[in-house]
Amino acid sequence: MAEARASHILIKHEGSRRKASWKDPDGRVISATTREAAAARLQSLREEIVSGRAKFADLASVHSDCSSAKRGGDLGKFGRGQMQKPFEDATFALGVGEISGLVDTDSGVHIILRAA
Repeated sequence: MAEARASHILIKHEGSRRKASWKDPDGRVISATTREAAAARLQSLREEIVSGRAKFADLASVHSDCSSAKRGGDLGKFGRGQMQKPFEDATFALGVGEISGLVDTDSGVHIILRAA
């Protein structure tokens, strides 16, 4: 398959390449967040989604450090070579409707929902 469509929730941390986001323009919170804390927060969000207590898009719009938060985390369609490799590999490995485990990239820690 040449293209995928996915949404994600990104939690940035002290090791992220850009320590700023729409929620934290100065990067103060991000710079003080360890990778472990980011991963723990993301894991608890994932559990809320998988258990049915929350919708992926609702949590993405509040918690994601990516500007895609305003679209419920939707990144639209993309092909191979357009995303960071760990993100791309995780997305293409998912079946439609599946949610990834935690995925680390230079941007931070993600969970990914494959939409198409």
